[in-house]
Amino acid sequence: MNSIVSKALLCVVPFSLAAFLTACGKKESAPPPRPPAEVSVVTVASEVVNHTTELPGRINPMREAQVRARATGVLLKRVFEEGSNVKEGQLLFEIDPMPLRAALASAKAATAKTEATLKAAKARVARYEELVKINAISKQVYDEATAALGQNEAELLATQAAVQTAELNLGYAQVIAPISGRIGKALVTEGALVSATEATQLAIIRQLDPVYFDFTQSSTELLRLKRAVEKGSLQSVTSGEASITLILEDGTIYPQPGKLLFSDIAVDPTTGMIGLRAVVPNPQNLLMPGMFARGRIVEGVNTNAITIPQRTVARGAAGSSTVLVVNDENKVEARTIEIDRTEGSKVVVAKGLKAGERIIVEGSQKAPPGSVVNPVPYVAPEAQTKSK
Repeated sequence: MNSIVSKALLCVVPFSLAAFLTACGKKESAPPPRPPAEVSVVTVASEVVNHTTELPGRINPMREAQVRARATGVLLKRVFEEGSNVKEGQLLFEIDPMPLRAALASAKAATAKTEATLKAAKARVARYEELVKINAISKQVYDEATAALGQNEAELLATQAAVQTAELNLGYAQVIAPISGRIGKALVTEGALVSATEATQLAIIRQLDPVYFDFTQSSTELLRLKRAVEKGSLQSVTSGEASITLILEDGTIYPQPGKLLFSDIAVDPTTGMIGLRAVVPNPQNLLMPGMFARGRIVEGVNTNAITIPQRTVARGAAGSSTVLVVNDENKVEARTIEIDRTEGSKVVVAKGLKAGERIIVEGSQKAPPGSVVNPVPYVAPEAQTKSK
């Protein structure tokens, strides 16, 4: 009996030892390595980027004329509709012409009287000319007659000028539009006495198609742009080619693009700003004088700009900007960059990146610097929707 038990124990012990060794071996073996984290990347590329800026300004009429009285008298009638469009030469007001007609008649009468006196003086000089030759009259009498003739001729010129002035004043009784445009409200009502001496203002006409957009830019920014052009990193846009887009007060974009005309030749010493002017079509009279707007203008073209999605940039506490770059060994490294400007959903990189490098767009939370990743091309959500 004891021998049977001993044999059974001998058989059990090797199996237990084998199981124990197997269990120990499982505990001591290393876990299998995790696969690299998958991240979405974009490849940095250069592209042509317009150097745009938005500057505030106001709308001004292209032409503005103050309609003023050029004749003195009582205003009889207003013959235009306030707020309407008027044409050059159109009748606007009528001033009482009766006193002006009387002044014209008086000037004509004075001219007629002077002409009669001049005729008599000419005849007298003609007679005295023959008499003085035969010494029938003295030379002094002849000289006095000649002087009187010259005086009468001068008086005739003066009275003729008075007639012309009276005719002009009578014509000024009808106030006409000096330019075409939109006229505002009448500033003087019927029955009011207007004066040519004080040049009473009657109305204002503004030409509203096209209009001017006047705005300012800092001299510092202008110098920076000029230096960029000199370095060759930015191509200039001439004033004849530079276009401008208006953004109205409600945030909408005005559909008619404008054209930059010129920049001022001096900097305002109190503000350090330089004035610029653009002309903008206004066929529907949507733009009104005094209206505030922002002008988006293309100041230059960067033909080799490095752009990346704005979402790939991490901002540091000190204002630094970093991106995660996947190198040729698929390792992640943090890269500090300098941003030149923001253009929509992209940023233009001034320093720190070059074309061909890969940066992480999605999955950065599982790809710390130094880790190995599995980069896959980033596909925008709108592109995924179209493919479906």
